[in-house]
Amino acid sequence: MRFQGKVYKDGKFWLAEIPMLDAMTQGYTKKEACVMVKDLIETLVNRPEFSVEVHPIKRGAFEVSSSDTRVMISLMLRRQREKSGLSLSEVAQRLGVQSRNAYARYEQGTSVPTLEKFDQLLKAVSPDSDFVMYQTQ
Repeated sequence: MRFQGKVYKDGKFWLAEIPMLDAMTQGYTKKEACVMVKDLIETLVNRPEFSVEVHPIKRGAFEVSSSDTRVMISLMLRRQREKSGLSLSEVAQRLGVQSRNAYARYEQGTSVPTLEKFDQLLKAVSPDSDFVMYQTQ
């Protein structure tokens, strides 16, 4: 799983943005901004042994990947929920479940959702957003 981002010059800094994670960082150079993306995501996850790679692509775009899909999904769900200002209980209500733990296990990374369930979870945490997934070669 990869999250797409963009890096661009703004004054004397290079800004790096990852919209799916509602996250942004900066550096004095384009390369430093990409290093800061890696540090930002690993800090947000805060789990031993977790790491990401930043893959520059074309025209200021990059992708962030990790071999740990479970953690990437949980990070995305948490960041989207926080962006929407929802509590765990509110998301559980939107999903039609009684316990917030039913949702929290996905956000904590203890369960990996099916694609259908992932779609339901994203609609619950970010109802006003559309997410587009695509396959890269």
